[in-house]
Amino acid sequence: MTANQTPISLRIACVQMEPRVGQKVDNLRRSLEYIEAAAAAGARLVVLPELCNTGYVFNSREEAFEAAEPVPGGPSCEAWIRTAAKLGLVIVAGVSERVGDRLYNSAAVIGPDGYLGTYRKNHLWDAEQLFFEPGDLGVPVFEFEGGRFACAICYDMWFSEIYRMAAVGGAELLCVPTNWVPMRHQPSDLPTMANLLAMGGAHTNALFVAAADRIGIERGQPFLGRSLIVGPDGWPLAGPASPDREEMLLAEIDFNTARQLRALNANNHVLNDRRPQVYAQVLQPPLA
Repeated sequence: MTANQTPISLRIACVQMEPRVGQKVDNLRRSLEYIEAAAAAGARLVVLPELCNTGYVFNSREEAFEAAEPVPGGPSCEAWIRTAAKLGLVIVAGVSERVGDRLYNSAAVIGPDGYLGTYRKNHLWDAEQLFFEPGDLGVPVFEFEGGRFACAICYDMWFSEIYRMAAVGGAELLCVPTNWVPMRHQPSDLPTMANLLAMGGAHTNALFVAAADRIGIERGQPFLGRSLIVGPDGWPLAGPASPDREEMLLAEIDFNTARQLRALNANNHVLNDRRPQVYAQVLQPPLA
């Protein structure tokens, strides 16, 4: 850190919990309890899992639609808004968002002064495509106490463009509500693929990554847990969490550290060294 950079420090929390489909009131209640516990532990920013208030495995679009709510304005968001104001923190919470007759797998971003904005999942996984529309808001960047953060949701982490859009947009932290499921051919002696992707994306963009996963088996679908908080050098600061227990991860981050570590050495910088003129091919459909 240079002499003219003062620390911009923040304690963040990732909540690993088990939402249950069809139990929206109880899911919300437990999310609020975890937020209170995170605040009591000094956290100023709390990340909750994907679709944390509704559960994930819907049997039909009608069930998904019934569970969804406006963002903001719905009962979950209003409860999170009140809690963020009371505790003076930021909440990033996965929520099923209803906009007219459209549904989005979204993250509601709420600060001490109210609703900050929404991230809508850009890359839909498997049966999500039966219920949700793909995101149409890009990768917005939010500010809090001198730092900047963006969001991604679960399968978005499989696309390096999302990390890069966040970093180029000025974010030092990527908040990831997620519901990770097993990947085929996962070796038992290696970290889960999702953890490796979080670490790689953090390192190659010098971003903090805070990924809050869920646990449990819902309608036959197992989830992985293994939430983690990664530093901008790519190494975990907290976690990975257990595969099967509700728990909370905490880490202290300094936004200036992310800015500093984008310089890998005296000659290389992970953002300044980009060569966009040679990347046009990635915008084309893949060859068969």
